[in-house]
Amino acid sequence: MHIETSLDELDAARAAGAKVVDVRESDEYSVGHVPSARLMPLATVAARVDELRGDAPVHVICASGARSAQAVEVLQQLGVEARSVAGGTNAWIRSGRPVETGAPA
Repeated sequence: MHIETSLDELDAARAAGAKVVDVRESDEYSVGHVPSARLMPLATVAARVDELRGDAPVHVICASGARSAQAVEVLQQLGVEARSVAGGTNAWIRSGRPVETGAPA
């Protein structure tokens, strides 16, 4: 079972410095992503889990919520508290919130 977080909860978590992980592919990420979201394509999540360990939940986002739900399941199995962002990047953009473009740093 995965836990979902709302866009408002994501906003508050970002303001508090929470880790945000975008599990889409790099071409999707480049078109538009949540500011401060770290690119980590779904296929790489398990191998990169150590980057996400910490005391606070990780917020996972994709385009609409399907891939982020899969990533949350993987992360939870590996002992990382994670939450899927309801509606994903598409909902974030539709809400009028800020978006960054460009390839990951």
